[in-house]
Amino acid sequence: MIMNTMSPLLTACACALLMVTGCDKKPVASAAPAADGSAAIGVLELDDATFAAQTAQGVVLVDFWAPWCPPCRMQGPIVDAVAKQLGETAKVAKVNVDNAKATAQAFGIRSIPTLVVLKDGKTVKSFTGLTQADALVAAVKEAL
Repeated sequence: MIMNTMSPLLTACACALLMVTGCDKKPVASAAPAADGSAAIGVLELDDATFAAQTAQGVVLVDFWAPWCPPCRMQGPIVDAVAKQLGETAKVAKVNVDNAKATAQAFGIRSIPTLVVLKDGKTVKSFTGLTQADALVAAVKEAL
């Protein structure tokens, strides 16, 4: 009896949460190519086809996320701020785990958001859960 009366309430709460978090919206962060063909300062959106080439050299901070994940949506603006703070010293990228399943599996992503610092394609540090900008910047600078 309790479950039958609670079910509509739970459904209403879930719908309200989805409307508040805006899970149906696409992330805005991406890097447009600059006039000289290089990536502009910003956050790259990578998938299975582009991941290896973009992370093979240098230091890259990668945010493994999904649009339906509220903590991931909170992490997004932090990652954007880190990209601006780092400028051209390191790449910053996002990988939607729903669109890049092979890459997420290769990195053993079991919880999101997961942020990984790579140097020349190899993991040097990783964070699981909402992570503040200062910790991410420090990890990237340590890897440089």
